[in-house]
Amino acid sequence: MVQKFEQFRESPSQTAGPYVHIGCTPNFSGITGVYPEDPGTRMITGDVAGERITLRGAVFDGAGTALRDALIEVWQADAAGRFAGQGGDPAFTGWGRSAGDMATGEFTFETVRPGRVRWPDGRLQAPHVTFWIVARGINLGLQTRMYFADEAAANAEDPILTRLEHSQRIPTLLAAAEEGGTHRFDIHLQGPQETIFFDI
Repeated sequence: MVQKFEQFRESPSQTAGPYVHIGCTPNFSGITGVYPEDPGTRMITGDVAGERITLRGAVFDGAGTALRDALIEVWQADAAGRFAGQGGDPAFTGWGRSAGDMATGEFTFETVRPGRVRWPDGRLQAPHVTFWIVARGINLGLQTRMYFADEAAANAEDPILTRLEHSQRIPTLLAAAEEGGTHRFDIHLQGPQETIFFDI
């Protein structure tokens, strides 16, 4: 006879839930006094070199609904293609964090247009921003890149974009230029417009 063992049942798997916002963006969550402002709120800290731009977008589920509880982090080079800690612009952190607006799901970053970073073999990568996405229902953070649609020549020789087997999906990685230096980058988790995610 098989004995039932009720007292040590397997715990349910955990997703990001509300705790990612409480821990990473306490001010956004209404918890004050932890930090003067949430870490990653400000990428530009002084008289930064380069073209100032705004990145804006939202994360959409397979039904086309914007997630209102997504948390986005970005990493990028400065305008000269250098990273923080590697000779990058001292007025630029190269890292940002944005919680999606609870009404619209929209994230926003005030940053600079990144320069071209050299690939290990000497080739230049196209200007890009690396994205990390977490939200309720996502067990592991998702990684992707955002390239600029108005950098066609650089994109055509980028070491990552030229390796993609399904080149018709490259537009899912391109941000569209809008007025006032804004670039729109929407991330689709599923469906026909599913964004390319990187297994790293």
